Amino acid sequence: MNADGPQLRDIHMPPDPSWWPPAPGWWLLALVVIVLVLWAGRLLLRTLRRRLWRRRVLAEFDQAVAAHAAADNGVELATEVSAVLRRAGRLLDARSVALQGEAWLKFLDDRMRGSEFCSGVGRVLLDAPYRPRAEIDAPALIALSRRWLQHALGEVDLHA
Repeated sequence: MNADGPQLRDIHMPPDPSWWPPAPGWWLLALVVIVLVLWAGRLLLRTLRRRLWRRRVLAEFDQAVAAHAAADNGVELATEVSAVLRRAGRLLDARSVALQGEAWLKFLDDRMRGSEFCSGVGRVLLDAPYRPRAEIDAPALIALSRRWLQHALGEVDLHA
């Protein structure tokens, strides 16, 4: 080896690749993750709204039942139960607001696939709110209305 000759340089490695900008695959992955997070957030928000609304309706129903237990007034109970059922029915079908009489009871029965409102204890909702005094089977009406609310509120879809 000649010390006077040309000096050879060692092999030069290229610099490490930069972390920015990321490769196109990482951009695509980030986009997919963002879309999934937004979709999950919307689903969670809709579920939370539905639960909150359901809790409010059932709390309002419980208040009506508690007021009846304190006053033991069948007319007041029928009026309050009918009002709660109408508000819940309005969310299920906006046309239910215009229903009266047998059509209203049929709407309630159709939601539960039964006949307890048209031919059972729920029939008192037709005229009990308009009487000066009404003798009703309060526990049966309360149980039927609570069953209807729980069934109907399970199928509510709040469009977020």
